[in-house]
Amino acid sequence: MSSVLSAGGERAGVEHLHPSHPRRRRHHSFGFWAATLAFLVNMGFSAVPTPLYVLYQQRDHFSTIMLTVVYAVYAVGVIASLFLGGHLSDWVGRKWIFVPALLLNVVSALIFLFAPSLPGLMVARVISGISIGLTTATATAYLGELHIGVLGGDTSSPRRAQVVATAANLGGIGVGPLAAGLLAEYAPQPLRLPYIVFAAVLLVLALLVAVSPETANRPVPAPRYRPQRIAVPRHARGMFFAATAAGLAAFSVFGVFNSLAPSFLAGTMHQESHAVAGAVAFAAFAAGAVAQIALSRAGLQLTLRVGPFLLIPGLALLAGGMWLPNLATFVIGGVLTGAGGGLAFRGALTAAGSTGPPESRAEVLSGFFLGGYIGLSVPVVGLGIATQYVSARLVMLVFVVFVAAAVVLCVRSVLAQHSQGDTGVRPE
Repeated sequence: MSSVLSAGGERAGVEHLHPSHPRRRRHHSFGFWAATLAFLVNMGFSAVPTPLYVLYQQRDHFSTIMLTVVYAVYAVGVIASLFLGGHLSDWVGRKWIFVPALLLNVVSALIFLFAPSLPGLMVARVISGISIGLTTATATAYLGELHIGVLGGDTSSPRRAQVVATAANLGGIGVGPLAAGLLAEYAPQPLRLPYIVFAAVLLVLALLVAVSPETANRPVPAPRYRPQRIAVPRHARGMFFAATAAGLAAFSVFGVFNSLAPSFLAGTMHQESHAVAGAVAFAAFAAGAVAQIALSRAGLQLTLRVGPFLLIPGLALLAGGMWLPNLATFVIGGVLTGAGGGLAFRGALTAAGSTGPPESRAEVLSGFFLGGYIGLSVPVVGLGIATQYVSARLVMLVFVVFVAAAVVLCVRSVLAQHSQGDTGVRPE
């Protein structure tokens, strides 16, 4: 895929060079790692409040339902921006969407700092959700295209970019609560310092991305604006929807770690340390990232088979840790669940992303992430409401049974369609 020449790139004499020119490849390599760090930190910021929710509850005396509402408005921002703008980088360029998305989370951090009341929290979370919705598909597509530039135009080895993108996605969501939990436990001003640190880093990374090369081929004439639609060939839609459903089910587990896990730890297992809450969330998300890296050379079928193999016993241990109660069992279950969920998510992302044409890559990925973030939010709201009427342990038991069944059924459907060989999935 050829890169579109940005005005700045032309003046610098970089982007018009031959794809194999060392200077051009170095420029793309710089952009690749700048975008990777920006992707990771931006996703991390989205999860900074995870270990802080207990502090907000104590300060403002709101219930678990209100906590899930604060979390849900974030998901509303994600879903709305995916639907309305997640595909726009295909038309206007990756940087023109990615850089403003990073700056939106800086704005969110400022609201957390200067309007810390419940309405302010909700506004900040909506803005953060908009940032993440614009980031996920754009950054994933951007990394893939930058990687092609690093390889001198070779489009035959997309695996590294796919692994880095999905690892930055999950790994970032793990880094956020870990850093916030440590700062909240051992540094002053626990409801301020995490946002100051992440806002400063995001400003620097936004600048680095801004000077990175543009990669998207802007269509001429520019398309008329329309909201997100699924740009998938008709014959491949079965695969796309099955893969999206698998990603939704896998992400629903991560939603629990991103929102309710600290409350479960404090209420069921009497673990009130903010550092522990952040570390537990980090362990689950980091396990997902590490599993993706470890199996980076595995094919689609192996990835989707190993995912449920780890996920199902992990879910069982997760529920068992709450029933015993036992922190070690809960954490081991979280690690296995994160690893299995990460692999299931990566396999689903690969399958879904392969069903559309290259010129609509961000649009296809936006549709997939739309489903993923519905899974990250809607089940959590249901869990929060359910815990007001029955014990958290029973709610978690029912949840893991449903998730295990959904993942198995969706993965089997993806594998069955992949084995037919006519779904539009490119060979790995």
